[in-house]
Amino acid sequence: MTEIENLIKKVNPKIKKGKNYQIVYDSSSETLEPIYFWLLDFMNQNFKGRVEKIIDNFSSSPGSGHFSELGQKMSQMQQEASRVLGTVNNILKGILNLIYDLKEYKIRLSHYEAAESKNKSTAEAGLNALKQVWMDKVDIQRGQGSINALASGNLQFVTLRDAFMAVQKPEDVDKLDLNERVRRLLKPRIQEFLEWKKRSEHELKKRFEVEKYYLKSQVEALKLNTRWARPYLQAAHRLMADEKIASDPALVTTFNTIVMELTLIGKNPIDIEEEVADQTLPPGFERMKLKTYNSIVILDFKFRGIPSKAGQHYVFGGRVEVDFKSYAMNEEEIEELKYQLSQSDLELSFKLIEGMTTDSLQQIQVDLNELLGEESKKSEKKSDDVSPFGALFKPIKPKKKERSEEEKHEERVKKIKSEKYAERKLRELAIKNANSLCFRVYDIYKKGHGLASFPY
Repeated sequence: MTEIENLIKKVNPKIKKGKNYQIVYDSSSETLEPIYFWLLDFMNQNFKGRVEKIIDNFSSSPGSGHFSELGQKMSQMQQEASRVLGTVNNILKGILNLIYDLKEYKIRLSHYEAAESKNKSTAEAGLNALKQVWMDKVDIQRGQGSINALASGNLQFVTLRDAFMAVQKPEDVDKLDLNERVRRLLKPRIQEFLEWKKRSEHELKKRFEVEKYYLKSQVEALKLNTRWARPYLQAAHRLMADEKIASDPALVTTFNTIVMELTLIGKNPIDIEEEVADQTLPPGFERMKLKTYNSIVILDFKFRGIPSKAGQHYVFGGRVEVDFKSYAMNEEEIEELKYQLSQSDLELSFKLIEGMTTDSLQQIQVDLNELLGEESKKSEKKSDDVSPFGALFKPIKPKKKERSEEEKHEERVKKIKSEKYAERKLRELAIKNANSLCFRVYDIYKKGHGLASFPY
């Protein structure tokens, strides 16, 4: 039993195989590609383009030139993928640092907004917070001449810090009951603080906007680099020899041999209205809510060839076995079959990238929306902006959460287990049509290539 048959049994044990035919062609002087492409083109004609390649595996002898050349190409793809993933990791770290910086700026800017509030207590709290920041960040650089040092040192300016926190303007200093020495120190410090407050607010807002735009560009760069990594991972995976095929006895270490496995699947959905009109289904079926059933034809290719270099590529002559199989499957079973086939190392690699990008962005989505979504209303008003960079700086909008593949898998399994009586009749009709299609592909190929076939 082949890999595809095992997977179909795993999807639904009730799926029965219909007709099964086989062609074996052996010629070391003729290439194998014409066989594959003739059948692929004929399948596309009969199934109206609904043909997919679901398995494409190979393994070559370790001592062959084909093995070493593909190994070099695979290493190049892996190196490029590692380089891009390293860039993704660095960008993600930078995004996290930018978010934390912007949060700090936002907290600081909230003090400036509070200081300008019409509410007296809020304005006083905001101004005192800014005074504390000024003393800790700016005035402290005076060393022994700072307000904190003078208030706590040997010079006995004990009232200086309290007076600084209480006064809002230089003119208010004269209204306080302070000695002349404290007043002479306090007035220039208040004036300096007010000047710092005005300039620092302007600079902080400017820095906040610049870093916000930079954060937007970094998020887009993260998504872009993720897309760049995907083709390299796909190419590296496709160039990797299959471990199961490597144990094939035809692959002798020092021989110049290659073994390939290819599987094509073509599906033809049952048109219930048309079948009722042709009286192959009883009236009333077209009004029922039923699953979509398909006539399925699967072509299993097994190549054993001798790779020989022709210019910049290889051609393969040798032996090919083609198995023609027919099945009847509904859409849920087909999707589940694809899901089972997708559980590979390549898919795990893609999940790793999504974990580094999509999942990570979802975790910080609230922060991104808070920081980048502030301009959404402004951008809606300026929707006529035709700048080529306009799309780059659009705020990130939360997307509707999509179900995971595991959740879809569980839902499909539940649907597959249940089958109505009318759906069983559709499956019977689908397998009957599949048997006819399967024989047509098999028979016409033989007749078209002068092989022994049925006379009609």
